[in-house]
Amino acid sequence: MTKHTWLVSLGILWFLVGCRPQPTPAAPPATATPAPALAATATPMPAATVAPAATPAVPGMSWWNDRVFYEVFVRSFQDSNGDGIGDLQGLISRLDYLNDGDPATTGDLGVTGIWLMPIFASPSYHGYDVTDYMTINPEYGTLDDFKQLLAEAHKRGIAVILDLPLNHTSNQHPWFQASAAGDPTYADWYVWTKEPTFTSGPWGEQVWYKLGDRYYYGVFWEGMPDLNLRNPEVTAALQDVARYWIKDVGVDGFRLDGVRHLVEEGAVQENTPSTHAWLRDFHTFYKSLDPHAFTVGEAWTTSDEASQYVGDQADIAFEFDLAQGMVNAVREQSSGPVAIPQSLVNKDYPPGQYGAFLTNHDQNRVMDQVGNDVGAAKVAATLLLTNPGVPFIYYGEEIGMEGQKPDEDIRRPMPWDASATAGFTTGQPWRPLGPGHDKANVVSEGLDPASLLNHYRALVQLRNQHPALRTGEMLKVTSQPSPVYAFLRHAPDETLLVLTNLGDKAVDDYGLTLAQGPLAGTPAAGLVFGEGQVTPPAVNAAGGFDNYRPLPSLPPRSSYVIRLGPENVSQTAPSLARR
Repeated sequence: MTKHTWLVSLGILWFLVGCRPQPTPAAPPATATPAPALAATATPMPAATVAPAATPAVPGMSWWNDRVFYEVFVRSFQDSNGDGIGDLQGLISRLDYLNDGDPATTGDLGVTGIWLMPIFASPSYHGYDVTDYMTINPEYGTLDDFKQLLAEAHKRGIAVILDLPLNHTSNQHPWFQASAAGDPTYADWYVWTKEPTFTSGPWGEQVWYKLGDRYYYGVFWEGMPDLNLRNPEVTAALQDVARYWIKDVGVDGFRLDGVRHLVEEGAVQENTPSTHAWLRDFHTFYKSLDPHAFTVGEAWTTSDEASQYVGDQADIAFEFDLAQGMVNAVREQSSGPVAIPQSLVNKDYPPGQYGAFLTNHDQNRVMDQVGNDVGAAKVAATLLLTNPGVPFIYYGEEIGMEGQKPDEDIRRPMPWDASATAGFTTGQPWRPLGPGHDKANVVSEGLDPASLLNHYRALVQLRNQHPALRTGEMLKVTSQPSPVYAFLRHAPDETLLVLTNLGDKAVDDYGLTLAQGPLAGTPAAGLVFGEGQVTPPAVNAAGGFDNYRPLPSLPPRSSYVIRLGPENVSQTAPSLARR
């Protein structure tokens, strides 16, 4: 087994639980005080375009590297008709919260991409067991509603990708019903056997389920039988699904669910050569539909294995080791848990070609993992949104939503205000609201310049404005003591130093060392994020610095982004930077 075995095992268990179906028991957009403007020296990024340029500005980068994505569970985001279930019209009404389309404003979150958890027809609340890939879940609305959402998102410069489970369907899907009934057209569309030759799945779970005188294979649950992707007719049907959503409807891409489980080779049930080969063919197919179509693969495994899916199979893959490392670094108040996986990620992946995140819909929320410490959640957000990967924010993370397993409790309704139903619905929410929603909500935090929400807004805006944070090279900075974590983001036109104190105590005696770097002469130093006055480094012969202390003291849970270069920049950041 490769490195970080414990993390993989834990992740697999989380995902298994997350995929099990569970029973399911219009408010106007919230207003909030806009965050103050960022430093005037920042270079604004033009309003995002959904039809990206054919030639990326940075070699090796693509349009998704200029994006910040936001994961939305439609059921829990906004209800428009009072039935207690979030829907597409509700999401449309909240788009201005995500991005109002005007890069000059600061009251929106500023995200430029949305990942929608499954919106297809399904018998479950979560939707990962699909019964019709080409029909919108009627609880969410209609195809016309979705087309309106797509048009409104694109108008605001927001790309939209759909969650696409390729490995399995619902056992209520007509394909499976026909296959189970012996219909010769669908006989080989799922994985059937008279007698299993192996008894358990990748993490020891039951995977074979008896139906009549045969067994079918379902790696996640008996309600989600695995499709037989060795059958070219099944592959063609899934290609039709991709063609429909990309060519006919116009989505910008897909999140590919559970990609490491697609094709088994006997008792080897994950990361098989056959899985990689199938994904290469699928990649070639969807790029033939639109060379700019984008996929992010969910390969919940170690960095070295997940990175093998990137490039000719998925455009990027979610990076689970790094996600846990960022959360652990804040929780443990030490740079080690993030510095080690970040170094491996930088080695394993093509530059920037991975999905960076803190948590998702299968994991306990960040706020619970860091002990409900807002300062800790802020520093975790800084690590995420200054990272070279493509950032993904799980809905509600930006306001500190709480939530621990079971899965329904990490997917609760979004709290927009402090009212009894949190502005989510005029009826009874499908799931009770989470703890603390009377304080951790969009309206309340929007009024507080020092809130977690305004911290996220400022960071997303900062990333949108600074090319070095989106596509720049990452250079390791050695830092002492252990709560201090720093790195350089370098692009041709700017060099930024990211500096954090992960601990809950001030640090006065610290030093930063960059053995070799891009600096020269006597650079200026100016804050673009953070509060205080900074001094420039003394550049060493190799273009780096030795035992650099840009500020005399680092307050608890503090974050800074410092521009280093020959420019005449202010040494004091605006008041926004109290983060």
